[in-house]
Amino acid sequence: MKTETVPAVFQKTAVRVSWVSIGVNLLLSAGKLAAGLLARSGAMVSDAVHSASDVFSSIIVIIGVKLSGRAADRDHPYGHERFENVAAIVLSTVLLVSGILIGYAGIEKLRSGGEAEPPGLLALIAAGVSIAVKEGMYWYTRFYAKRLRSDALMADAWHHRSDALSSVGALVGIAGARMGYPLADTAASLLICVFIAKAAYDIFKDAVGKMTDRAAGAATELAIRDCAAAVPGVERIDLLHTRVFGSRIYVDIEIAADGSLTLSEAHSIANNVHAAVEETFPDVKHIMVHVNPDGDTD
Repeated sequence: MKTETVPAVFQKTAVRVSWVSIGVNLLLSAGKLAAGLLARSGAMVSDAVHSASDVFSSIIVIIGVKLSGRAADRDHPYGHERFENVAAIVLSTVLLVSGILIGYAGIEKLRSGGEAEPPGLLALIAAGVSIAVKEGMYWYTRFYAKRLRSDALMADAWHHRSDALSSVGALVGIAGARMGYPLADTAASLLICVFIAKAAYDIFKDAVGKMTDRAAGAATELAIRDCAAAVPGVERIDLLHTRVFGSRIYVDIEIAADGSLTLSEAHSIANNVHAAVEETFPDVKHIMVHVNPDGDTD
């Protein structure tokens, strides 16, 4: 059976990962801003703004994780897991806004004719460092997001990945500008905008899907069905419904058992199905088991 210590461990780990993200992003955004200003690179300044927005994103993750880890109460008898999806939706919105602002700044610079001077070498070095650091943060955050099955952390991981892509665009733009294409640095800002908007859309779509009682998926349902059918005393599976609640799964299942069994015996089979599914599938928060007498599917 599931223990009540999991939410505490989940919160502690997720919050620690978020604080690491905040520290890295503060240092990185300050360094990129300085490099962008000193090397006269609009793309690098835009990239610095994107990194700074990641600090706000990590704060949202901390809030969402703490709220989602609260125990069930009278007003929320099924728990608070969906607060994590709310945090992911907020993150996707922040990500989209930052992308639009960067794209708008790029358009304005294109209209004005781009940078008067090509960016300095410092901006090129800063872009390379940013790519390495942000890609590393993506894999670091993604590892814990998968381990904790955290949508908010996964959204934050993609925020890191979008920043790495942003820096790739900045690197290409800065290199192009230094090679004699003055608008390349500015055009890179528009490319960055597209990358960010795509990441925001993917995060938003996934979070909304998990807030609308979406089914767990055909493969998961088949595995749950096979697990329940293997329990001694189960004659067949009459019905199986699943719904994703936050990052967890609720299951409603109807099994058929010998109609001559006593109520106590049928109840024991249902308990065994309940235990087998919850122990086999860590993502299942609760399973409701209904027993039909064999031959009756109503």
